[in-house]
Amino acid sequence: MNFKGKRVLVVGCGISGVAAAALLVNKGAIPTLFDENEKADREKIKERLGEISDINIILGKPEDDFLEEQELVVLSPGVPCEGPLISLFQEKKLPIIGEIELAYLCSKGRLLAITGTNGKTTTTALVGKIVEEYYESAFIVGNIGIPYTKMAEETKDESVTVAEISSFQLETITEFHPTVSAVLNITPDHLDRHHTMENYVNIKSRITQNQRAEEFCILNYEDPHREQIEKQCPATIVYFSSKRELPDGYYLKGEDLKYASDKVEEQLLNINEMKLLGIHNVENVLAAIAMTESFGIPRDHILKVVRNFTAVEHRIEYVATINDVEYFNDSKGTNPDAAIKAVQAMNGPTLLIGGGYDKSSSYDEWIESFQGKVKLLVLIGQTREKIAECANKHGFHNVLLADSLEEAVEQCYKNAKAGDRVLLSPACASWGMFPNYEVRGKIFKDIVNNLREN
Repeated sequence: MNFKGKRVLVVGCGISGVAAAALLVNKGAIPTLFDENEKADREKIKERLGEISDINIILGKPEDDFLEEQELVVLSPGVPCEGPLISLFQEKKLPIIGEIELAYLCSKGRLLAITGTNGKTTTTALVGKIVEEYYESAFIVGNIGIPYTKMAEETKDESVTVAEISSFQLETITEFHPTVSAVLNITPDHLDRHHTMENYVNIKSRITQNQRAEEFCILNYEDPHREQIEKQCPATIVYFSSKRELPDGYYLKGEDLKYASDKVEEQLLNINEMKLLGIHNVENVLAAIAMTESFGIPRDHILKVVRNFTAVEHRIEYVATINDVEYFNDSKGTNPDAAIKAVQAMNGPTLLIGGGYDKSSSYDEWIESFQGKVKLLVLIGQTREKIAECANKHGFHNVLLADSLEEAVEQCYKNAKAGDRVLLSPACASWGMFPNYEVRGKIFKDIVNNLREN
Protein backbone atom coordinates (compact mmCIF):
# COMPACT_ATOMS: atom_id res chain seq x y z
CA MET A 1 0.00 0.00 0.00
CA ASN A 2 1.30 3.44 -0.94
CA PHE A 3 0.75 5.85 1.98
CA LYS A 4 2.29 8.94 0.32
CA GLY A 5 -0.13 11.88 0.60
CA LYS A 6 -2.84 9.78 2.28
CA ARG A 7 -4.89 11.37 5.04
CA VAL A 8 -4.92 8.81 7.86
CA LEU A 9 -6.79 8.94 11.16
CA VAL A 10 -4.82 7.13 13.89
CA VAL A 11 -7.14 6.16 16.75
CA GLY A 12 -5.46 5.97 20.17
CA CYS A 13 -2.78 8.24 21.61
CA GLY A 14 -0.75 5.64 23.52
CA ILE A 15 2.58 3.99 22.55
CA SER A 16 1.06 2.13 19.58
CA GLY A 17 -0.77 5.18 18.22
CA VAL A 18 2.28 7.42 18.49
CA ALA A 19 4.51 4.81 16.79
CA ALA A 20 1.92 4.36 14.01
CA ALA A 21 1.72 8.14 13.46
CA ALA A 22 5.52 8.41 13.28
CA LEU A 23 5.70 5.58 10.73
CA LEU A 24 3.00 7.24 8.60
CA VAL A 25 4.86 10.56 8.65
CA ASN A 26 8.00 8.76 7.44
CA LYS A 27 5.95 7.16 4.66
CA GLY A 28 4.76 10.56 3.47
CA ALA A 29 1.21 10.26 4.81
CA ILE A 30 -0.73 13.02 6.60
CA PRO A 31 -1.76 11.46 9.91
CA THR A 32 -4.11 12.87 12.54
CA LEU A 33 -3.86 11.44 16.05
CA PHE A 34 -7.29 10.99 17.61
CA ASP A 35 -8.67 10.15 21.05
CA GLU A 36 -12.37 10.04 21.96
CA ASN A 37 -11.51 11.34 25.43
CA GLU A 38 -11.83 15.11 25.09
CA LYS A 39 -10.16 15.51 28.51
CA ALA A 40 -6.96 13.74 27.45
CA ASP A 41 -3.83 15.79 28.11
CA ARG A 42 -2.85 17.33 24.75
CA GLU A 43 0.56 18.46 26.05
CA LYS A 44 1.45 14.96 27.25
CA ILE A 45 0.44 13.56 23.86
CA LYS A 46 2.69 16.12 22.14
CA GLU A 47 5.50 15.12 24.49
CA ARG A 48 5.10 11.47 23.39
CA LEU A 49 5.11 12.53 19.73
CA GLY A 50 8.49 14.25 20.10
CA GLU A 51 9.80 15.33 16.69
CA ILE A 52 6.35 15.00 15.07
CA SER A 53 4.49 16.96 17.78
CA ASP A 54 3.20 19.38 15.15
CA ILE A 55 0.84 16.80 13.60
CA ASN A 56 -2.89 17.32 13.97
CA ILE A 57 -4.42 16.03 17.26
CA ILE A 58 -8.18 15.71 17.74
CA LEU A 59 -9.74 15.03 21.14
CA GLY A 60 -13.47 14.25 21.38
CA LYS A 61 -15.86 13.52 18.51
CA PRO A 62 -14.42 14.26 15.03
CA GLU A 63 -16.44 16.55 12.74
CA ASP A 64 -18.21 14.98 9.75
CA ASP A 65 -16.40 17.27 7.30
CA PHE A 66 -13.06 16.16 8.71
CA LEU A 67 -13.99 12.45 8.43
CA GLU A 68 -15.04 12.95 4.80
CA GLU A 69 -11.43 13.99 4.03
CA GLN A 70 -9.87 10.88 5.61
CA GLU A 71 -8.79 7.94 3.43
CA LEU A 72 -7.84 5.36 6.07
CA VAL A 73 -8.30 4.61 9.78
CA VAL A 74 -5.55 2.91 11.83
CA LEU A 75 -6.78 1.47 15.15
CA SER A 76 -4.51 1.02 18.17
CA PRO A 77 -4.93 -2.46 19.77
CA GLY A 78 -6.67 -1.05 22.85
CA VAL A 79 -9.53 0.38 20.76
CA PRO A 80 -12.47 -2.09 20.47
CA CYS A 81 -13.62 -2.99 16.95
CA GLU A 82 -17.24 -2.26 17.75
CA GLY A 83 -19.29 0.61 19.15
CA PRO A 84 -20.54 4.00 17.93
CA LEU A 85 -17.11 5.24 16.82
CA ILE A 86 -16.44 2.24 14.57
CA SER A 87 -20.00 2.42 13.24
CA LEU A 88 -19.33 6.05 12.34
CA PHE A 89 -16.19 5.09 10.38
CA GLN A 90 -18.10 2.31 8.62
CA GLU A 91 -20.93 4.70 7.70
CA LYS A 92 -18.33 6.95 6.07
CA LYS A 93 -16.98 3.85 4.23
CA LEU A 94 -13.51 4.43 5.67
CA PRO A 95 -11.12 1.43 5.36
CA ILE A 96 -10.02 0.30 8.84
CA ILE A 97 -6.76 -1.50 9.62
CA GLY A 98 -4.87 -2.11 12.86
CA GLU A 99 -1.47 -0.88 13.95
CA ILE A 100 0.03 -4.37 13.46
CA GLU A 101 -1.30 -4.52 9.88
CA LEU A 102 0.20 -1.09 9.15
CA ALA A 103 3.57 -2.30 10.43
CA TYR A 104 3.42 -5.47 8.34
CA LEU A 105 2.58 -3.51 5.17
CA CYS A 106 5.60 -1.25 5.78
CA SER A 107 8.12 -3.96 6.71
CA LYS A 108 10.43 -6.29 4.78
CA GLY A 109 11.89 -9.76 5.32
CA ARG A 110 10.35 -12.80 6.98
CA LEU A 111 8.11 -12.97 10.04
CA LEU A 112 7.58 -15.41 12.92
CA ALA A 113 4.40 -14.58 14.88
CA ILE A 114 3.26 -15.91 18.24
CA THR A 115 -0.15 -15.71 19.88
CA GLY A 116 -1.99 -17.52 22.67
CA THR A 117 -3.62 -16.62 25.96
CA ASN A 118 -0.51 -17.34 28.02
CA GLY A 119 3.20 -17.82 27.41
CA LYS A 120 3.43 -15.37 24.50
CA THR A 121 6.06 -13.11 26.02
CA THR A 122 8.40 -15.87 27.23
CA THR A 123 8.11 -17.76 23.94
CA THR A 124 8.59 -14.58 21.88
CA ALA A 125 11.64 -13.61 23.96
CA LEU A 126 13.16 -17.10 23.54
CA VAL A 127 12.41 -17.33 19.81
CA GLY A 128 13.74 -13.78 19.49
CA LYS A 129 16.98 -14.70 21.26
CA ILE A 130 17.47 -17.77 19.04
CA VAL A 131 16.85 -15.67 15.92
CA GLU A 132 18.93 -12.71 17.13
CA GLU A 133 21.98 -14.90 17.74
CA TYR A 134 21.68 -16.59 14.34
CA TYR A 135 20.75 -13.82 11.90
CA GLU A 136 22.52 -10.52 11.35
CA SER A 137 19.28 -8.52 11.00
CA ALA A 138 16.68 -9.54 13.61
CA PHE A 139 13.85 -7.70 15.39
CA ILE A 140 11.66 -8.60 18.37
CA VAL A 141 8.42 -6.62 18.37
CA GLY A 142 4.73 -6.45 19.27
CA ASN A 143 3.14 -6.96 22.65
CA ILE A 144 6.55 -7.74 24.13
CA GLY A 145 7.09 -3.97 24.46
CA ILE A 146 8.41 -2.51 21.19
CA PRO A 147 5.66 -1.59 18.72
CA TYR A 148 6.10 -3.32 15.36
CA THR A 149 5.40 0.08 13.74
CA LYS A 150 8.47 1.52 15.48
CA MET A 151 10.83 -1.01 13.84
CA ALA A 152 9.12 -1.65 10.48
CA GLU A 153 11.23 0.84 8.53
CA GLU A 154 14.48 -0.63 9.84
CA THR A 155 13.73 -4.07 8.41
CA LYS A 156 15.47 -5.25 5.24
CA ASP A 157 14.81 -8.05 2.74
CA GLU A 158 17.11 -10.34 4.73
CA SER A 159 15.60 -9.41 8.14
CA VAL A 160 13.77 -11.84 10.41
CA THR A 161 11.14 -10.33 12.71
CA VAL A 162 9.69 -12.14 15.73
CA ALA A 163 6.35 -10.70 16.86
CA GLU A 164 4.17 -11.27 19.92
CA ILE A 165 0.60 -10.76 18.69
CA SER A 166 -2.52 -10.28 20.83
CA SER A 167 -6.13 -11.05 19.97
CA PHE A 168 -6.77 -7.29 19.94
CA GLN A 169 -4.21 -6.95 17.12
CA LEU A 170 -5.50 -9.97 15.19
CA GLU A 171 -8.99 -8.43 14.97
CA THR A 172 -7.76 -5.97 12.35
CA ILE A 173 -5.34 -7.90 10.11
CA THR A 174 -5.86 -8.34 6.37
CA GLU A 175 -2.53 -9.19 4.68
CA PHE A 176 -0.47 -9.98 7.82
CA HIS A 177 1.47 -13.12 6.86
CA PRO A 178 3.99 -14.99 9.04
CA THR A 179 6.24 -17.71 7.60
CA VAL A 180 5.87 -19.59 10.91
CA SER A 181 3.02 -18.92 13.33
CA ALA A 182 2.24 -20.36 16.76
CA VAL A 183 -0.96 -20.59 18.80
CA LEU A 184 0.36 -21.63 22.22
CA ASN A 185 -2.94 -22.16 24.07
CA ILE A 186 -6.40 -20.64 24.34
CA THR A 187 -8.17 -20.24 27.68
CA PRO A 188 -10.90 -17.75 28.69
CA ASP A 189 -9.61 -14.16 28.61
CA HIS A 190 -10.75 -10.75 27.34
CA LEU A 191 -14.34 -11.98 27.15
CA ASP A 192 -15.43 -8.46 28.11
CA ARG A 193 -14.26 -7.53 24.59
CA HIS A 194 -14.65 -10.76 22.55
CA HIS A 195 -17.89 -11.87 24.28
CA THR A 196 -17.75 -15.63 23.50
CA MET A 197 -15.03 -18.29 23.53
CA GLU A 198 -15.92 -19.25 19.94
CA ASN A 199 -15.28 -15.68 18.79
CA TYR A 200 -12.06 -15.49 20.83
CA VAL A 201 -10.75 -18.73 19.27
CA ASN A 202 -11.70 -17.56 15.77
CA ILE A 203 -9.78 -14.32 16.31
CA LYS A 204 -6.68 -16.16 17.59
CA SER A 205 -6.87 -18.50 14.56
CA ARG A 206 -6.60 -15.51 12.23
CA ILE A 207 -2.82 -15.52 12.75
CA THR A 208 -2.66 -18.40 10.21
CA GLN A 209 -5.18 -17.08 7.66
CA ASN A 210 -2.69 -15.92 4.99
CA GLN A 211 -0.20 -18.75 5.38
CA ARG A 212 0.51 -21.26 2.61
CA ALA A 213 0.64 -25.06 2.83
CA GLU A 214 4.47 -25.09 2.74
CA GLU A 215 4.62 -22.77 5.76
CA PHE A 216 4.16 -23.82 9.39
CA CYS A 217 1.80 -23.32 12.30
CA ILE A 218 2.87 -24.60 15.73
CA LEU A 219 -0.06 -25.89 17.83
CA ASN A 220 -0.44 -27.23 21.35
CA TYR A 221 -1.84 -30.74 20.91
CA GLU A 222 -3.49 -30.53 24.34
CA ASP A 223 -5.41 -27.32 23.71
CA PRO A 224 -9.17 -27.96 23.99
CA HIS A 225 -9.75 -25.66 20.99
CA ARG A 226 -7.15 -27.34 18.77
CA GLU A 227 -9.67 -28.80 16.32
CA GLN A 228 -11.34 -25.43 15.76
CA ILE A 229 -7.94 -23.90 14.94
CA GLU A 230 -6.99 -26.82 12.67
CA LYS A 231 -10.11 -26.33 10.55
CA GLN A 232 -9.11 -22.73 9.82
CA CYS A 233 -5.37 -23.30 9.32
CA PRO A 234 -4.00 -23.51 5.76
CA ALA A 235 -0.38 -24.11 6.89
CA THR A 236 1.40 -27.36 7.77
CA ILE A 237 0.72 -28.02 11.46
CA VAL A 238 3.52 -29.01 13.85
CA TYR A 239 2.40 -30.17 17.29
CA PHE A 240 3.93 -29.95 20.74
CA SER A 241 2.69 -31.57 23.96
CA SER A 242 3.69 -31.64 27.63
CA LYS A 243 1.30 -34.52 28.38
CA ARG A 244 1.84 -37.28 25.80
CA GLU A 245 4.30 -38.77 23.36
CA LEU A 246 3.53 -37.79 19.78
CA PRO A 247 4.28 -39.91 16.70
CA ASP A 248 5.23 -36.63 14.97
CA GLY A 249 6.10 -33.54 16.96
CA TYR A 250 7.83 -32.17 20.06
CA TYR A 251 6.97 -33.48 23.52
CA LEU A 252 7.94 -34.03 27.14
CA LYS A 253 8.75 -37.61 28.15
CA GLY A 254 9.60 -37.95 31.83
CA GLU A 255 12.17 -35.18 32.31
CA ASP A 256 13.30 -35.11 28.68
CA LEU A 257 12.24 -33.00 25.74
CA LYS A 258 11.92 -35.17 22.64
CA TYR A 259 11.22 -34.87 18.93
CA ALA A 260 9.66 -37.64 16.84
CA SER A 261 9.17 -37.99 13.11
CA ASP A 262 7.34 -41.09 11.81
CA LYS A 263 7.60 -42.48 15.36
CA VAL A 264 11.43 -42.24 15.33
CA GLU A 265 12.36 -40.48 18.58
CA GLU A 266 15.26 -38.06 19.10
CA GLN A 267 16.55 -36.59 22.37
CA LEU A 268 16.60 -32.79 22.60
CA LEU A 269 17.50 -31.94 26.21
CA ASN A 270 16.68 -32.67 29.84
CA ILE A 271 14.49 -30.13 31.66
CA ASN A 272 17.16 -29.82 34.39
CA GLU A 273 19.44 -28.25 31.76
CA MET A 274 16.96 -25.34 31.47
CA LYS A 275 16.88 -22.24 33.67
CA LEU A 276 13.09 -21.79 33.32
CA LEU A 277 10.71 -23.06 36.01
CA GLY A 278 7.37 -24.84 35.63
CA ILE A 279 5.52 -27.07 33.16
CA HIS A 280 4.17 -24.00 31.35
CA ASN A 281 7.75 -23.04 30.51
CA VAL A 282 8.39 -26.56 29.22
CA GLU A 283 5.52 -25.89 26.79
CA ASN A 284 6.98 -22.48 25.88
CA VAL A 285 10.36 -24.09 25.16
CA LEU A 286 8.81 -26.89 23.07
CA ALA A 287 6.92 -24.29 21.02
CA ALA A 288 10.06 -22.16 20.56
CA ILE A 289 12.13 -25.16 19.41
CA ALA A 290 9.35 -26.23 17.05
CA MET A 291 9.08 -22.72 15.57
CA THR A 292 12.77 -22.11 15.01
CA GLU A 293 13.55 -25.60 13.74
CA SER A 294 10.60 -25.37 11.31
CA PHE A 295 12.08 -22.04 10.20
CA GLY A 296 15.35 -23.80 9.36
CA ILE A 297 17.64 -22.81 12.25
CA PRO A 298 20.06 -25.63 13.21
CA ARG A 299 19.08 -27.60 16.31
CA ASP A 300 22.50 -27.27 18.00
CA HIS A 301 22.18 -23.48 17.95
CA ILE A 302 18.58 -23.59 19.21
CA LEU A 303 19.38 -25.88 22.16
CA LYS A 304 22.44 -23.85 23.15
CA VAL A 305 20.27 -20.72 23.46
CA VAL A 306 17.52 -22.63 25.32
CA ARG A 307 19.99 -23.89 27.94
CA ASN A 308 21.15 -20.34 28.74
CA PHE A 309 17.80 -18.55 28.55
CA THR A 310 16.40 -17.02 31.78
CA ALA A 311 12.84 -15.91 32.64
CA VAL A 312 11.50 -12.65 31.29
CA GLU A 313 10.69 -9.80 33.64
CA HIS A 314 7.31 -10.02 35.44
CA ARG A 315 6.80 -13.73 34.58
CA ILE A 316 7.57 -15.87 37.66
CA GLU A 317 10.58 -13.63 38.19
CA TYR A 318 12.65 -14.21 41.32
CA VAL A 319 12.95 -10.94 43.27
CA ALA A 320 14.62 -11.57 46.65
CA THR A 321 14.97 -13.84 49.67
CA ILE A 322 14.09 -12.22 53.00
CA ASN A 323 14.25 -14.24 56.26
CA ASP A 324 14.46 -17.46 54.17
CA VAL A 325 11.25 -16.53 52.30
CA GLU A 326 11.51 -16.26 48.50
CA TYR A 327 9.55 -13.52 46.69
CA PHE A 328 8.39 -13.93 43.06
CA ASN A 329 6.94 -11.35 40.67
CA ASP A 330 4.37 -12.77 38.24
CA SER A 331 2.59 -9.51 37.46
CA LYS A 332 2.14 -10.75 33.88
CA GLY A 333 -0.25 -13.38 35.26
CA THR A 334 -3.22 -11.25 34.16
CA ASN A 335 -5.77 -14.09 33.84
CA PRO A 336 -6.63 -17.17 35.93
CA ASP A 337 -4.92 -19.68 33.62
CA ALA A 338 -1.60 -17.80 33.72
CA ALA A 339 -1.91 -17.49 37.50
CA ILE A 340 -2.57 -21.24 37.83
CA LYS A 341 0.72 -21.93 36.03
CA ALA A 342 2.58 -19.63 38.43
CA VAL A 343 1.06 -21.37 41.47
CA GLN A 344 2.05 -24.76 40.02
CA ALA A 345 5.63 -23.55 39.53
CA MET A 346 6.06 -22.81 43.26
CA ASN A 347 7.93 -25.59 45.08
CA GLY A 348 6.93 -24.69 48.64
CA PRO A 349 4.06 -23.26 50.75
CA THR A 350 2.90 -20.07 49.03
CA LEU A 351 1.37 -16.78 50.15
CA LEU A 352 -0.38 -15.46 47.06
CA ILE A 353 -1.31 -11.87 46.15
CA GLY A 354 -4.16 -11.63 43.65
CA GLY A 355 -6.92 -9.38 42.36
CA GLY A 356 -7.24 -6.33 40.13
CA TYR A 357 -9.41 -5.24 37.23
CA ASP A 358 -12.43 -7.41 36.35
CA LYS A 359 -12.25 -8.86 32.81
CA SER A 360 -15.37 -11.02 33.42
CA SER A 361 -13.17 -14.01 34.28
CA SER A 362 -14.17 -17.04 36.33
CA TYR A 363 -11.83 -17.83 39.24
CA ASP A 364 -13.01 -21.34 40.18
CA GLU A 365 -10.16 -23.29 38.55
CA TRP A 366 -7.60 -20.87 39.96
CA ILE A 367 -8.89 -21.40 43.52
CA GLU A 368 -9.00 -25.17 42.96
CA SER A 369 -5.30 -25.10 41.99
CA PHE A 370 -4.40 -23.83 45.49
CA GLN A 371 -4.69 -27.28 47.10
CA GLY A 372 -1.43 -28.29 48.73
CA LYS A 373 0.25 -25.07 47.52
CA VAL A 374 -1.35 -21.83 48.73
CA LYS A 375 -1.57 -21.19 52.49
CA LEU A 376 -2.76 -17.56 52.35
CA LEU A 377 -4.51 -15.48 49.69
CA VAL A 378 -4.25 -11.69 49.95
CA LEU A 379 -6.59 -9.80 47.61
CA ILE A 380 -6.52 -6.27 46.20
CA GLY A 381 -8.39 -4.27 43.58
CA GLN A 382 -11.84 -4.30 42.00
CA THR A 383 -12.18 -8.10 42.06
CA ARG A 384 -11.18 -8.75 45.67
CA GLU A 385 -14.70 -9.40 47.03
CA LYS A 386 -15.64 -11.49 43.98
CA ILE A 387 -12.54 -13.67 44.38
CA ALA A 388 -12.97 -13.93 48.17
CA GLU A 389 -16.53 -15.17 47.63
CA CYS A 390 -15.29 -17.72 45.07
CA ALA A 391 -12.57 -18.91 47.49
CA ASN A 392 -15.13 -19.30 50.26
CA LYS A 393 -17.39 -21.34 47.93
CA HIS A 394 -14.49 -23.74 47.32
CA GLY A 395 -13.68 -24.08 51.00
CA PHE A 396 -10.57 -21.89 50.99
CA HIS A 397 -11.04 -19.49 53.91
CA ASN A 398 -7.55 -18.16 54.66
CA VAL A 399 -8.16 -14.90 52.79
CA LEU A 400 -7.20 -11.32 53.64
CA LEU A 401 -8.30 -8.13 51.84
CA ALA A 402 -5.85 -5.26 51.39
CA ASP A 403 -6.35 -1.71 50.15
CA SER A 404 -3.03 -1.48 48.31
CA LEU A 405 -0.24 -3.64 46.94
CA GLU A 406 2.05 -2.34 49.68
CA GLU A 407 -0.40 -3.50 52.37
CA ALA A 408 -0.72 -6.88 50.63
CA VAL A 409 3.07 -7.40 50.67
CA GLU A 410 3.20 -6.37 54.34
CA GLN A 411 0.50 -8.95 55.21
CA CYS A 412 2.50 -11.66 53.44
CA TYR A 413 5.71 -10.56 55.17
CA LYS A 414 4.01 -10.81 58.59
CA ASN A 415 2.48 -14.22 57.90
CA ALA A 416 5.36 -15.94 56.05
CA LYS A 417 7.65 -18.51 57.68
CA ALA A 418 11.10 -19.72 56.65
CA GLY A 419 10.79 -21.92 53.54
CA ASP A 420 7.64 -20.16 52.26
CA ARG A 421 7.21 -18.33 48.95
CA VAL A 422 5.41 -15.01 48.40
CA LEU A 423 3.97 -14.79 44.90
CA LEU A 424 2.35 -11.84 43.12
CA SER A 425 0.23 -13.50 40.43
CA PRO A 426 -3.00 -11.47 40.28
CA ALA A 427 -5.13 -13.46 37.76
CA CYS A 428 -6.47 -10.02 36.78
CA ALA A 429 -5.45 -7.03 34.69
CA SER A 430 -3.74 -4.12 36.43
CA TRP A 431 -6.06 -1.34 35.22
CA GLY A 432 -7.73 0.76 37.87
CA MET A 433 -4.78 0.54 40.26
CA PHE A 434 -1.83 0.63 37.81
CA PRO A 435 -1.35 1.74 34.17
CA ASN A 436 -0.16 -1.74 33.15
CA TYR A 437 1.25 -5.01 34.50
CA GLU A 438 4.85 -3.75 34.09
CA VAL A 439 4.27 -0.86 36.50
CA ARG A 440 2.49 -3.22 38.93
CA GLY A 441 5.44 -5.63 38.81
CA LYS A 442 8.02 -2.88 39.23
CA ILE A 443 6.19 -1.45 42.25
CA PHE A 444 5.97 -4.95 43.76
CA LYS A 445 9.73 -5.41 43.34
CA ASP A 446 10.41 -1.97 44.85
CA ILE A 447 8.24 -2.81 47.89
CA VAL A 448 10.00 -6.17 48.37
CA ASN A 449 13.46 -4.65 48.01
CA ASN A 450 12.56 -1.96 50.54
CA LEU A 451 11.55 -4.73 52.96
CA ARG A 452 14.97 -6.31 52.48
CA GLU A 453 16.78 -3.02 53.09
CA ASN A 454 14.76 -2.29 56.24
